[in-house]
Amino acid sequence: MRRSAPDSRDQPADGGRLLATLVALWPYIWPSDRADLKARVVWALVLLLGAKLATVLMPFTFKWATDALTETGAPAGTATTLAWVAAAPIALTIAYGGSRILMALLTQARDGLFAKVAMHAVRRLAILTFEHMHKLSLRFHLERKTGGLTRVLERGRNGIEIIVRMVLLQLVPTIVEFALIVAVLFWQFDWRYVATVVVTVALYMAYTYVATEWRIGIRRKMNDSDTDANTKAIDSLLNYETVKYFSAEEREARRYDRSMARYEEASVKAYTSLAVLNAGQAAIFSIGLTVVMAMCVIGVRNGTHTIGDFVMINAMMIQLYQPLNFMGMVYREIKQAIIDIESMFHILERETEIADAPGAAPLAVAAGTIRFEDVRFAYDPDRPILQGLSFEVPAGKTVAIVGPSGAGKSTVSRLLYRFYDVTGGRITIDGQDLRAVTQRSLRESIGMVPQDTVLFNDTIRYNIRYGRWEATDAEVEEAARLARIDGFIRMAPKGYDTEVGERGLKLSGGEKQRVAIARTILKGPPILLLDEATSALDSHTEKEIQDALQQVSRNRTTLVIAHRLSTIVAADEIIVLDKGRIVERGTHAALLAEGGLYASMWNRQREAEEAREKLAQAGETEEGAPEAPNRNPPGTGAGDDDAPDRPDGAPRPADRAEEAA
Repeated sequence: MRRSAPDSRDQPADGGRLLATLVALWPYIWPSDRADLKARVVWALVLLLGAKLATVLMPFTFKWATDALTETGAPAGTATTLAWVAAAPIALTIAYGGSRILMALLTQARDGLFAKVAMHAVRRLAILTFEHMHKLSLRFHLERKTGGLTRVLERGRNGIEIIVRMVLLQLVPTIVEFALIVAVLFWQFDWRYVATVVVTVALYMAYTYVATEWRIGIRRKMNDSDTDANTKAIDSLLNYETVKYFSAEEREARRYDRSMARYEEASVKAYTSLAVLNAGQAAIFSIGLTVVMAMCVIGVRNGTHTIGDFVMINAMMIQLYQPLNFMGMVYREIKQAIIDIESMFHILERETEIADAPGAAPLAVAAGTIRFEDVRFAYDPDRPILQGLSFEVPAGKTVAIVGPSGAGKSTVSRLLYRFYDVTGGRITIDGQDLRAVTQRSLRESIGMVPQDTVLFNDTIRYNIRYGRWEATDAEVEEAARLARIDGFIRMAPKGYDTEVGERGLKLSGGEKQRVAIARTILKGPPILLLDEATSALDSHTEKEIQDALQQVSRNRTTLVIAHRLSTIVAADEIIVLDKGRIVERGTHAALLAEGGLYASMWNRQREAEEAREKLAQAGETEEGAPEAPNRNPPGTGAGDDDAPDRPDGAPRPADRAEEAA
């Protein structure tokens, strides 16, 4: 059962998640399998204590030097006094400088030593989240925007680094230093000084807490606005060509600016609230500093304290201000980091919808027979897609599935790949229920050529080799030759090292599809799944690719999801779907003879094609020049239009062409 992750905005401001977050992070800070990292943590704590002892020593050297200059505490005797006055201040001043250097060296050594621990924790959690994102179902990814997910990963990674470093490199040292300073005040002065300092710190932290809680909501709105602006920018840039087609640059700019305006407003409030927080902290501490210094002035006048004590209490309080200021900053940063990683933890907490069954065995493909047995499925319980689907793809045969938009064709391919699990019935390969085998072995046994090919922003060689990573360059080039793309690649200046751009936008639709075909040829699986594999090709190239696909599919079990009926006339069997049910099945000739839905679809596509040919001929006659070959004639539509498969619900161009025909 899939568990919905709560929205971070529904969490209370404090969330009660700080302790839970620290507990969750501890195994990564103190990893059981890394003794070297544990040793670094221990040595970092030792250096921390040494640095804080050196820090507390500094005000003492300041006091002693001051007392020496005022002759307070000098030894008896004139000669001795003169020697003391001459030598002690210099020596104590050198000691003061030495303690500062020692503190700085120990602190930097601690930070450098702990850096490996902190960044290892960041890396472990980042890769864990990245892997978990890939384990989540297709349903999860269809409901999210890619830009938003990458932003969650980025901010969560930064948030983890802040928490790890702040807690162990700032919060713990601050607590240690505060405890040492309180002990020194009690030893050198009296309980009244300790009480004043404790009250000051308590008020300081109370104010910090209240002000920070107020800022949390502002910070969350700023994050949401930032994410919204980022996703809109990515969405617009990924659809660069579409924006140009409709001259929508100004519209996209206004859409992005609206998001940035919300971000601007939230950011201004965030900076204003930070100024209020800092001003209040400074006022509270200054009042506490003034009180203890006034108490010391009275003590000097009464003879219970020296000038050195006055200087020491001032230095001690100023020194306390730095860790106190860090305490406020640490609290703010940790709270903000908690917000930033809330979404990351929610993703990690989300259970995978499609998971291997306990004890799942690898799929063993002997022949490759695919069988759908009374398969039922619905993306939404109120809208069934497949209703009792039963058919078989015999080993080594080719079966095509056709039907009008919304019939459930693409759903069949997604169920076979187990992007979703059936809600009724079962799907088997050589008698093995897909739910009883490992997903990895299942997907390694199926080669997919999708209708909408998206490539990695890398080289052509990289994208083809993705089909079988250990393949040699010669095997990659042979796959490209079989996919009829080797000639095009060799004409490019960089050949197989040509960059394809974001999502392969530097290539045409047909070129991208041939790369996808080459990738599947290289994989060499026993089962092929072709989802309108030639929809982006012109008629001449389509014939070449069809020949290549027929060669590749020989002796392989092949399931073809088709909208363009001319591509599946040679199939061993054609299954016609309508509203999730099989309404016709048979060979191309037999289905035409029946005169049913398949024959109607065939005639509509032929009529549309003939109409386009007449228009093309008329254009040649009027203009005296041949029309550019059409790469997407009617019927090349982009496959199935099940509503969950197309979140925007918009009909594809091919569907409109058919309706017009």
